[in-house]
Amino acid sequence: MGEESKENMSDQEALAWEEIRTEHIIQDEWIDFRKSAYRFPDGSVFEPYYSYSRRDYVVIVASDTEGNYLCVRQFRQGIKKVTTEFPAGGIERKDGRKYGSGDWSAEDALAAAKRELREETGYESDEWSYLLTVPSNATIADNYAYLFAAQNCRKVSAQSLDETEFLNVKKFKAQEIEVLIAKGEFQQAVHIAAWLLACRRAPLPADRL
Repeated sequence: MGEESKENMSDQEALAWEEIRTEHIIQDEWIDFRKSAYRFPDGSVFEPYYSYSRRDYVVIVASDTEGNYLCVRQFRQGIKKVTTEFPAGGIERKDGRKYGSGDWSAEDALAAAKRELREETGYESDEWSYLLTVPSNATIADNYAYLFAAQNCRKVSAQSLDETEFLNVKKFKAQEIEVLIAKGEFQQAVHIAAWLLACRRAPLPADRL
């Protein structure tokens, strides 16, 4: 084992918190919202510490045959604004269990990305690349975002939106997205990370998850 690996293991042992008590405040098909007590590395106990579990999700940096990028415009209640972002959505659970209640089976991430792209935009692609899997919010949440790129997308159908989805599709050139990001008008942090990865490194084949 290399010195760096040993150092990382040492940090894990020295810095890890111990969860000593947990209360599930809300636990349903949408979220498992918890209030916990933790023992810190120095032995002191802190509470309450709030955290949550939600579905993993996918984000797709999708471009059409003319090099335009497919984005969606929709209202985000957290910031009370209509945002511009990439197609994205939750990975469907198959077992019906509530969040945080144990092991569960989920939809394949690439299959979810293909489904979400078609549902939100009506487009499909045969050229998929895997970019990265990243924690959604490592401070208070345990779910992950799976980032993909899809090229040469083609229109195959109308949108097929969920009952809670109200969104419009809009196309942008690459430079237009750069301007939106620079002006603070492309407001989803994980989507910006997906964009930077898609632009600045060679993506991996989609089956390299």
